[in-house]
Amino acid sequence: MGLVVKEVMARHSPSIALGTAITTVVETLLRHKITGLPVVDAESRVVGFVSEQDCLRSLLVSSYHCEGSPKVDDVMHREPLTVSPEASVVDMAEMMVKQKPKVYPVVDESQRLVGLLLRSQVLTVLKDNRNQCD
Repeated sequence: MGLVVKEVMARHSPSIALGTAITTVVETLLRHKITGLPVVDAESRVVGFVSEQDCLRSLLVSSYHCEGSPKVDDVMHREPLTVSPEASVVDMAEMMVKQKPKVYPVVDESQRLVGLLLRSQVLTVLKDNRNQCD
């Protein structure tokens, strides 16, 4: 199985701009039924990653005390795990077994967002490949 990420990734992936309010991030996560999103700068370069858990923690504190307007910049992970469009799907499956992220931003050589690789996409490819074995 020689598939690469660009063959299975979601190309028109949602992302969040720096400075976005956490409530807007949550609306985007819920609308797209996804557990996390890349955070991008004005040039669409991936500069962070924000998850449902990051938002939950932030909203719990800010809504309990009704203070502040948290932004994605306050809660995002600043060193996101990204993947190349040329990466092997098998290698990504092995990485997903060892690490927690369910969503990987796919970036070009300039760190610009070109897509998202979801664990469900990798599972689908592996399942389809397994079905061909029988």
